[in-house]
Amino acid sequence: MLHMIPIDLDINMLRCFKEVAETKSFTRAGNNIGLTQAGVSTKIRRLEERLDAKVFNRTSKKLSLTHEGEVLLIHAQRILAAHDEAVSRLTTPKASGLLRVGLIDYVLPELLPGILSKFKKRYPNIYLEVQMDLGTDLIPAFEKKELDLVVAGKDMYQGSCRVLIQEPLVWTAGKGAEFDMHETLPLVVLPSPCHFRKLATEALEQENRKWKIVFTGTSISSIQTAVQAGMGLSVLPMGVLKDGLSKAPSKLALPELPIFSIAIFTDEQKKHDARDVFIRYLESELSNQARSSSSKLYP
Repeated sequence: MLHMIPIDLDINMLRCFKEVAETKSFTRAGNNIGLTQAGVSTKIRRLEERLDAKVFNRTSKKLSLTHEGEVLLIHAQRILAAHDEAVSRLTTPKASGLLRVGLIDYVLPELLPGILSKFKKRYPNIYLEVQMDLGTDLIPAFEKKELDLVVAGKDMYQGSCRVLIQEPLVWTAGKGAEFDMHETLPLVVLPSPCHFRKLATEALEQENRKWKIVFTGTSISSIQTAVQAGMGLSVLPMGVLKDGLSKAPSKLALPELPIFSIAIFTDEQKKHDARDVFIRYLESELSNQARSSSSKLYP
C-alpha cells in the first residue's frame, strides 16, 4: 500500500502567507514581519512548491487569492491563533489579580466584546473590573485611584498618556433627516464639558452659524438614538456610526472637524503587571485589526 509523505508547513511560512493575503502587498507584508520583499516572495514560492498549488493570482496591479489560497487562509488563521495563544500562555509573565479598567462608552463598539472575551480566556488569572462611562466621570475616578487605567479621549486629561487609536470626527445626521443650512441648526450633545459638544459649538460660532441644543443625552447610545430619530445633528467619532446614522450631507457646508485620539491614561510609575499585560494585549489586538482592514494595496 502506498503511503503519502506528510507535508509539514512551517509556522513562519504560514505567517508570511497570512500577512500577504490580508495586506494584498508583498512589500507591506514584509514590513509587518521584518522581511524584504524578496524574502517574502521566496517564502511564498516555497509554500506553493511544498503544496504543489498556487495560492495567489498575480498581475502587475492586483494580487488575489486562488481558491486553494482561500482555503489555506482559513486554516492558517486558525493555526496561527492557536500557536500564538499557546506561546503567549507559556511565556507571558504569570500576571494575576484585580485590574480596574475605565472605558469610554464609545470606544471600539464593534470590537470590544471580542477583545475582552479573548483576554479573559488568555489570562484567566487576571480579574477584570470594567466601568463604562463618559470620560467626564472616568477621569475623576482615575484621579481618586479608583481605576488602574482609563481609555478615553486624549483631550479629557492633561496628564501623560499613550495614544491608542485615532479616527475622524464627523457631523452626524439621521438617515433621511432634512436640515436647512440657513436655519438654526439643532444639536444633539452630551453634557458640558464634553469635548465633542465644545468642538461643535465653537466650530459653528467661528463661522457665525446659528445653533441651538435640542437634546442633551447621558450616553453615546442616547445621542445615537436622538440623531436616528431626526432630532438634530451631532459630532461623533466615525467608529460609532451605525444603522440609521450617516455623515451629514455636504450641502449643509458644516465646518471641518479634527482627528480624534483615544488614549490610555495610567500611572506608569506604579508597578502593576496585570495592567501592563492588558495594555500590551490591547495594542496588539488593535494593530492586528488595522492590518486586517487594510484596503486596496498592491504588491
